[in-house]
Amino acid sequence: MRLSALLAAEQLGLRVLVGEDQLDRQFERVFTATLRDPRRYLTGGELVLSGMEWWQTPEESEAFVAALADADVAALGAGTADQSSGPVPDHMVQACRRHQVPLIEVPVTVSFATISEQVVLWLAAERAERVPGAGRFLDRYRKLVAAVAEGGGVSTLLSAGAAELDAPCWVLGASGRVVAGAGPLSASVRGVLAERFLQADQLPKVVRVDDRPVTLLSATARASHRVVSWFLVVDGDHQDWDSVRRELAGELATLIGLERSRLDEQRRLDAVAASPVLRLAAGSTGDVTSQLPELDLAAGDPVCAVSASVQGGSPGLAAALLTELLAPFGRRATVAEVEGETFGVARISPSDGLGSSLVTDIRAAVSVLDVALGSARLAVGASRLVDAANLRSAVHEARHARKLAELSPGRTTVVAGDDVASHLLLLAAVPEDLRASFRSRVLGPVLEYDAAHRSELVRTLRVFLRNSGSWTQTAADLHVHVNTLRYRIGRVAELTGRDLSLFPDRVDLYLALDQD
Repeated sequence: MRLSALLAAEQLGLRVLVGEDQLDRQFERVFTATLRDPRRYLTGGELVLSGMEWWQTPEESEAFVAALADADVAALGAGTADQSSGPVPDHMVQACRRHQVPLIEVPVTVSFATISEQVVLWLAAERAERVPGAGRFLDRYRKLVAAVAEGGGVSTLLSAGAAELDAPCWVLGASGRVVAGAGPLSASVRGVLAERFLQADQLPKVVRVDDRPVTLLSATARASHRVVSWFLVVDGDHQDWDSVRRELAGELATLIGLERSRLDEQRRLDAVAASPVLRLAAGSTGDVTSQLPELDLAAGDPVCAVSASVQGGSPGLAAALLTELLAPFGRRATVAEVEGETFGVARISPSDGLGSSLVTDIRAAVSVLDVALGSARLAVGASRLVDAANLRSAVHEARHARKLAELSPGRTTVVAGDDVASHLLLLAAVPEDLRASFRSRVLGPVLEYDAAHRSELVRTLRVFLRNSGSWTQTAADLHVHVNTLRYRIGRVAELTGRDLSLFPDRVDLYLALDQD
């Protein structure tokens, strides 16, 4: 598809800022950039859509556009919906001119999901003309598009797709949860399907379940980590299908990806509204109760707070993973990043039974995702069930639980509020003088050593525990050689009598540090 055709769509209201002489460029994919440097996900020739979060200064604009030029993208679409200060800044326009990257302004009234949807539909129509039996394909494809237009969501679209493919279909999240489907799937089957999807070298992939073949296809419109993607399951082996059926299954997966994009955009808007409330709850002062309506909560609503962190993963992965873990709650769960931490709040409905099994379900989902995290480490902390009026205590409990999870040597760890009760919560309930005594007894020798030698053992210990005992990351954060770090941690071990390779000793040290 040519850029000129995209600009000709009056309903989108797009405007060229740079590159009017380059509108004959072609593109076959739309990519929504959520990273400062998205090159790892680009193959060349994409229409890249981006808000202004990555280019507030001339230096940031230069770096971002240089990365896009290096990836040989077709054009950059600049969204202004989140920009309160006005249109696309001049330094971005100048950067695009220098690097010869066409720049298209996306008006505040048009979402990225709308552009992606239009492009996908147009590209599918172009591909249809090249499919053997194009007329038969187009008739079926129009029925899928009509299902999208009805606004019934994934379930309506999937039902239409299953009818046109004449095969049962399901949409699953990477954790194995059923987003929509033709019927129930056992936990063991869902686990197998998710594991095969996460480990697949390429898709589509054929998997045998209960001695029957099913085909797995990716159903995510934009490039993202596979652990937060959806996938389509179609009964049967795609290698046995004719060309029309194969193309139709692929287009169904693409349309489901568009529905996912719409959902992601709604969640992003929810996160914008939730951030101030969660920031207030994560702090130590301020009236949270009066802000609960921003989260669609009343003071007496039962809620659970969850916090997640990912070490060694891409930016935003913790929020995306936590969103997947809380997805069964739908709009009753909100996830937002607050000053470097990721929190989620789920409103529990006694009638759906999700609250009683929340931690169990999260642990099951995390165990499935473990296989695809690679070198990244996921830590999750969940609070106990409380009234929304006590949201601050729930958020703090989730934070402490997550911090304890970060101390675990495992690649994925989930710690619940009840798990913390015997340590941090119990310690918080005792008088201040006893907490000070505990800190002095555990850390006293280290504090005295720092005072006498003007050393940084306490700071070193704090960073070491924050990085879950990673020597390389801690040395980098402290700007010291690994041998220097090993010496410092060795001194801490000698002075405290604690072995930092043991989880219980790490917890004691963490709790003592948390009392200052």
